[in-house]
Amino acid sequence: MIKKKIGYGQIILNISLFAMLVVVMLPFLWMVGTSLMRSGESLTFPPKFIPDEITFEQYKTLFSKLNFTRNFLNSLFVALLVTSVSLFINSLAGFAFAKYKFKGNKKIFSLLLATMAIPGQVTMMPVFLMLNKLGLLNTYWGLVVTGSSSVFAIFMFRQYLASIPDDIIESARIDGCSDFGIYWRIILPLAKPSLITLSIFTFMGSWNDFLWPLIVMSKESMYTLPVALANLFGEHLIDTELMMAGSVITILPILIIFLLLQKYYISGIMAGSVKE
Repeated sequence: MIKKKIGYGQIILNISLFAMLVVVMLPFLWMVGTSLMRSGESLTFPPKFIPDEITFEQYKTLFSKLNFTRNFLNSLFVALLVTSVSLFINSLAGFAFAKYKFKGNKKIFSLLLATMAIPGQVTMMPVFLMLNKLGLLNTYWGLVVTGSSSVFAIFMFRQYLASIPDDIIESARIDGCSDFGIYWRIILPLAKPSLITLSIFTFMGSWNDFLWPLIVMSKESMYTLPVALANLFGEHLIDTELMMAGSVITILPILIIFLLLQKYYISGIMAGSVKE
């Protein structure tokens, strides 16, 4: 049996990667440990990473006294709705740009890509005024409408669907399948990796969004988790343990989703690299 020698370069690389992992994970571990401490326990020096006695009183306070249950459900509802609507609209647009030959196809697509260079802050004021005219402020639809379309998602779908042979679509059309039937029965199943990847992107973006929900929503009962967490920082600035518990609740769902779907995420990213 041949033993593979490990060179000094490989050893240094592994040590460097481990050091980077420790640096990245240390704040997260401190956050989780602090959230399990009693009030005031984290103010000691040097800082503690492990509580003297594990307690869930901070989490009980969040859900029983500070209405975090409603904020959590608000975030979940908005993120799921935005993800569903976004996948449907953007996949349809990507399908059209990838498989339909119409006048101005490439010019329109290039124009869409050019809008990615415009900072989102530039369009906030006109979008806000439009939502105000439509009566969508302080409504969930005010968040869903603005988050349901993405040029990046259209681009990614278009690039992925360009790799699907046109013969499959032509065969389905000859068999009498409608255009929407081709999209629903053929395109979507074939685009599963891309769908899952964009689902993760969209859900994470909607779940973590702070600025736009802060602008659109003024009722506390409609706050999403990031806005409620910022409000918590303002009211309970000294209560570090309570704030860390709120941070854990905000981060945990995203972390779980990513860990469960990471293999689809990676395959979807790799599948988008198509040469025309």
